Amino acid sequence: MISTIWNKLCNRESITYIIFGVLTTAVDWVTYAVLWAAGADYRVSTALSWAAAVIFAFITNKFIVFRSFDIRLNYLWKEFVSFVACRAATGVITMVGMIIMVDVLHWNEFFGKLVVSAVSLVLNYILSKLFIFKKGNKKND
Repeated sequence: MISTIWNKLCNRESITYIIFGVLTTAVDWVTYAVLWAAGADYRVSTALSWAAAVIFAFITNKFIVFRSFDIRLNYLWKEFVSFVACRAATGVITMVGMIIMVDVLHWNEFFGKLVVSAVSLVLNYILSKLFIFKKGNKKND
């Protein structure tokens, strides 16, 4: 039983998702930090860093993590729109979470960013696996 659980959790897909999830988070955080250091409001910094991370994540998730190689324009567009819609949903959660943690609870904004990043990472994997890059859309390992 432990072996079955281990094999479900530790496979090429989940490991590459974690790696590229960390890199996506890095894109998000670096973009956020640069904008924040340049004097942008944390809400603007959050929105723009989210957009940069979504573009990076779509490319890496499509081709590397979930191995969805269909690049026909209509199929690519369908995946992209679905991906952006799911990320927009978690983006709203991120923005609302940041506003609540920073403006209402008066938490440190970088701690809030850490919390919303962790929540987004998990939700985005679930949404990508279930709704966007389905098993039938990729090559087998």
